[in-house]
Amino acid sequence: MATFQRWFLLLSLVMALSLSSIHTTMAARQLLQAQPVIPSLPPLPAMPTLPKATTLPPLPTTPLPTLPTLPKPTLPPLPSTQMPTLPTMPTIPKVTLPPLPATLLPNLPTTIPSIPTIPTTMPTIPLLSPPPSTTSP
Repeated sequence: MATFQRWFLLLSLVMALSLSSIHTTMAARQLLQAQPVIPSLPPLPAMPTLPKATTLPPLPTTPLPTLPTLPKPTLPPLPSTQMPTLPTMPTIPKVTLPPLPATLLPNLPTTIPSIPTIPTTMPTIPLLSPPPSTTSP
C-alpha cells in the first residue's frame, strides 16, 4: 500500500510539473507574439528663457597682500645617551638533504610498436570442410 502511495505521489508530481511547463510555455509564447502597446508620453513643458547676460564689473586693481614671514623652528638636540644593544640572533642549524638514490630510471621505448593486422581470410576447420576430390576436372 505504501509503495502505491509513493508511485501515485511521484506520478502526480511529474504530471503537475509537465502541465505547468506547458501552460508556462504557451503563456510565454503568447507574450512574445503580442504586439507591445507603447503609451504616449505627455508633451514636455517649454524651456524657460534665461535673462540676457550683462557685462561683468571690472576686477579691483588693489595689490594682493603678502604673507608674513615666520621664524624658522629649531629642533632640540638628540640625547647623547647610547641606545641599548639588541640581543644577537641565534644561529639556525644547516639542513642537509639525504643523497639521491644511485639507481637509474628505466629506459623508455622511443618507437611505437606496430599494430597487428586483422586477417581477412577465414581459417578452415578440417572437420567441416569437404574431403579432397580424387579426380581432377
